[in-house]
Amino acid sequence: MSTSVSPPKISGATVRADFNAVESVLHYSRAAERLGLWASERTLIEKHFPDPKAPLLEAGCGTGRVTLALAELGYTKITAFDFAEELLEQARAFAREKKLTRRIRFLHADATELPTSCNLLGYIAAAASLGGKSTCNLIGYNARRATNAGGFAGVLFLFNGLMQIPGRIHRRAALRGLHGLARPGAPLLFTTHDRDDEPAERRHWKRQAELWVEGKQDPALLEFGDRYFVDDDSYRVFMHLPDRAEILADLAATGWTHEWDEMRRRIAPESKAVRDFSDECRFWLARKGE
Repeated sequence: MSTSVSPPKISGATVRADFNAVESVLHYSRAAERLGLWASERTLIEKHFPDPKAPLLEAGCGTGRVTLALAELGYTKITAFDFAEELLEQARAFAREKKLTRRIRFLHADATELPTSCNLLGYIAAAASLGGKSTCNLIGYNARRATNAGGFAGVLFLFNGLMQIPGRIHRRAALRGLHGLARPGAPLLFTTHDRDDEPAERRHWKRQAELWVEGKQDPALLEFGDRYFVDDDSYRVFMHLPDRAEILADLAATGWTHEWDEMRRRIAPESKAVRDFSDECRFWLARKGE
């Protein structure tokens, strides 16, 4: 008598392995080389991150598409991290080629483990509390002006990076960790998909809801809203698609104050190359309280 074995649940390790796969590295490297900032990203960054000398933090930087473009725009104090080593190595290579290494610090870190694995603001006492070791000193011991000001002046987590973290508890851990790194009043800019935005999406998720009630959903998925699929470039992609109420609740639960959100198409017209690279998404701006 044979028994079926359920596939393992999607985990952070699954996502890291997918991002480190050669197909992923090639896909995101092409985007870093050819796309740069989307029109919508540039509009919002220039509006909400106006000081090019302020210390900025980019979570989930990948191969550096946004990071490198920020440095080329004149931002001079960028700290960027990712948990996928192969993507990060490519980002560093691009920065060296473009001679932007003085403006960018690339670090290897996991957004879901910032409070336990990182020396959050560069204080020597924080390193001492970790036994003298720190896997990612996000601002740096010498950046006293940044630490005295209370953290980063702005935080970015773009191209749905937050939504590629499996498990709501882990996404909230990332939001909470980033909140701890930001100075009072700092903005957080990030994107999500929105499963209620278009009729086709609403039909798809109505059927998925029925499958979850019946217990017939993909057994590898953790939560309703999860998807795990093969992209056009033949690499595996995990994505959680929330509704608006879910993100509002997550921001409130992690200390962020929601300030604004809007679909990309209503912010700026994008090129065909950008539309081919990325489906429609919702931009969010939240802020750490003063």
